[in-house]
Amino acid sequence: MIEIQQVTNSSQLEEFIQFYYDLYRGSSYAVPFPYFDEKATLSRDKNPSFECCDAAYFLARKDGRIAGRAAAIINHRANERWNRKQVRFGWFDFIDDLEVSTALLHAAEQWGRQQGMTEIAGPLGFIDTDREGMLIEGFEELSTAYINYNYPYYPRHMEQIGGFEKDNDYVELKVRIPDVVPDKFAKISEMVRRRYGLSVHKFTRQELIQQGMGRQVFDLLNATYKDLYGFSQLSDRQIDKLVNDYIKIADLRLVTAIMDGDRMVGFGITFPSFSRALQNTRDGRLLPFGWWHMLKVLKWHRTDTVDLLLIGVLPEYRGKGANALIFDDLIRQFQAYGFTWAETGPQMESNEGVLSHWQYLDSRQHRRHRCYKKVISL
Repeated sequence: MIEIQQVTNSSQLEEFIQFYYDLYRGSSYAVPFPYFDEKATLSRDKNPSFECCDAAYFLARKDGRIAGRAAAIINHRANERWNRKQVRFGWFDFIDDLEVSTALLHAAEQWGRQQGMTEIAGPLGFIDTDREGMLIEGFEELSTAYINYNYPYYPRHMEQIGGFEKDNDYVELKVRIPDVVPDKFAKISEMVRRRYGLSVHKFTRQELIQQGMGRQVFDLLNATYKDLYGFSQLSDRQIDKLVNDYIKIADLRLVTAIMDGDRMVGFGITFPSFSRALQNTRDGRLLPFGWWHMLKVLKWHRTDTVDLLLIGVLPEYRGKGANALIFDDLIRQFQAYGFTWAETGPQMESNEGVLSHWQYLDSRQHRRHRCYKKVISL
């Protein structure tokens, strides 16, 4: 018998979070997410996304032991933007037992139906900067701290459960850092500077934190990501949290802005890869010794890989070559630090404009994530 239990207290939330670490302990490819970040994201009093979201968390128990978990989330802002009545499922992990996965999705559907929703989709998070999609290709590739990793049986379960279909695919690429900036980027960058007066700006910490440029970065993200799959506009509180979580600790040489005079028109945010460092922690916890592995990456860049987290350019500047300016600058920074590889974040397979940039670099698509959807009747 499968017992489904809704999380109602802090002890059950701890079990909900811990299940992932237990399920993937010993995996060579999974990356344990930072524990404190997981707990903050799932806690109503710490995650500002709850100003526009409702959520319920479910545990599946089999023979008295936890066998799976799932979150059900309603992002009211996104539903209004996309004119949908959609409940999302996320944090969806389970043992290789079809009864378990089916029961968890049924619980999420039922909860969503009770809230008046007519479709379910996922895996999705609260907002677009949370992890999205189920891994369907690239199971033997090292994951990153910013994407979902799952065992190969997950998508097989989705096919067997019935009623679900593909809603959106994301692809990710592994890129070799070139010894020399490709001519395409270098020439376009020089032309853009001369013809349009665009320039690269490297932030100071004071500009980002005290003078509000960190907030401008995510205001720009709102403008550039507004038409992407499932996106909902970030509020002031959500932006403040992202600035605090990412901008305050970023190596500013690895963050680039494109300026048209005093106006920011594009940005690129990258971080050295924490994948191996997190694998050396105890279930994503910084204590007692996890902090040391993280510090070696953050301060001394003890990794050969850099993660490309967010890149955004206003639509009217994409045709002017602003993207090339970002690549031209960041590649030079990567070379200076001695990085060998770059990992892209998830990119919609239909976003040909973004994907076309990688043709000028030695790159390969090595992972694919899928979001599924299903109509649920009231």
